[in-house]
Amino acid sequence: MGKSKWTKKDLDEFKNYISDKRKKVIEEVDQAKQRAEDMLKNDSTNAIYSSHMADAGSDLVEMEKAYYFVQRESQFLKYLNRAIDMIEKGTFGICSGCQELISKERLMEVPHTRSCFACKSKR
Repeated sequence: MGKSKWTKKDLDEFKNYISDKRKKVIEEVDQAKQRAEDMLKNDSTNAIYSSHMADAGSDLVEMEKAYYFVQRESQFLKYLNRAIDMIEKGTFGICSGCQELISKERLMEVPHTRSCFACKSKR
């Protein structure tokens, strides 16, 4: 049987990694929101002068992609916040199924996970 808890040093490393990831996601969400708002503003002012329906359709698709990105990254931000909460509560990195430590590699890829690869694969 291996370790049953991550060390304070390990948890601090995870927290720093997750915090850095959060900052990047927040910046990307802000940029995507700004792009979507700019597209919406430009679309409403240029709608009368649209030269072709396909151009208007392309603009709409790009705006939808920007809003989808904002939604997806906002959800990811919630997951990162949950990971930080788990660190603070002392439940981070411990599988809810087998109570063993989740591998560091898995936690780096999916920091908000609550199950190790073996338990996740059983589902």
